[in-house]
Amino acid sequence: MIQWRAGSRDSCSHPTGRLSRISTHHFRGRDKLAHPLSTDSVRSSMSPPSESIGRWDSAYHSPVMVEAVLTALGGCRSVLDCTLGGGGHSAALVAAGSRVVGIDRDPEALQSALDRLAEASREGRFSAHLGNYARLDLIDELEGARFDGILLDLGISSHQIDVPERGFTFRIGAPLDMRMGEDVPWTAAELLNSLSEADLTDIFREYGDERRAGRLAREVVRRREKRPFVIADDLVDAIRAVLGAAAGPGDFARLFQAVRIAVNDELTGLAEALPALRDRLTPGGTLAVIAYHSGEDRLVKRAFREWSAVCTCPPRQPVCTCRGRALGETLTRRPIGADESEILQNPRARSAHLRLWRSAE
Repeated sequence: MIQWRAGSRDSCSHPTGRLSRISTHHFRGRDKLAHPLSTDSVRSSMSPPSESIGRWDSAYHSPVMVEAVLTALGGCRSVLDCTLGGGGHSAALVAAGSRVVGIDRDPEALQSALDRLAEASREGRFSAHLGNYARLDLIDELEGARFDGILLDLGISSHQIDVPERGFTFRIGAPLDMRMGEDVPWTAAELLNSLSEADLTDIFREYGDERRAGRLAREVVRRREKRPFVIADDLVDAIRAVLGAAAGPGDFARLFQAVRIAVNDELTGLAEALPALRDRLTPGGTLAVIAYHSGEDRLVKRAFREWSAVCTCPPRQPVCTCRGRALGETLTRRPIGADESEILQNPRARSAHLRLWRSAE
């Protein structure tokens, strides 16, 4: 069992003072949230110096908003990196003095991180485990473990996108796979070839924000009756048939992302994981979540808001029957985005949104 538990009031100490302005405020009133800082001020304090951008990149993945993550979690004695990827965030946190436990459902990502952090692993400052952050209870090594900081970087790694065989890309001839790990029961092709028109409509509308979702679902069903979906070209052609000649990479990326979210059941997993991760924090610990999709960000925002409320009873209920106390406080009024200089170097950072929450003492 991991015994990295904090006994002090502030689990994540920041000797450099980077978070000194994000102080803990007492909650006042029934449902008011304490927001110590404006998001613009937080963003300013987290802007990366130009020479640090790309420092933590690897051949496997280019992590986003590393300086912001270090600002939030760099003083934590123990950190759980829930989406290890190529180990970029973990490497930065280890270098900052934290002991890091990483998990990933992708064996390739896990091995890449272990190779990169082999020295830290030998020294007991880093360990990694194969598993899904949505099912921490299935990772025996983490039974009962609590952490001063937890990082959840949603989305997929650069490697998963760049390797056509993984099936996340809309490049010509790429297979329709999109599975993030061996625990995923079906591929994107199997999903597109088997779901009902109604279910496909929901996926394109809810996950892809597609206003012509019904038409696209009907087109998929019509085409698969003649020939099953096998490669990326099949879905691209269906999208073009509905959206017209103006359809381009932005549309393909958005709708391929919608299918990927459905294949991996990402939003359901996130909704189930958030309260479980909250309960893995030590008193005063910080949860940092980087989201890339509006649905993901909404789930995180609503969870943080509910946890930060003193009372969650209906507004006109005469007697309070809920927990009657805040579980912690939201540290970011609005999501923090990547710095423009980082976006220029890593365009995938453009859609990244960071939110922070701190557990009560």
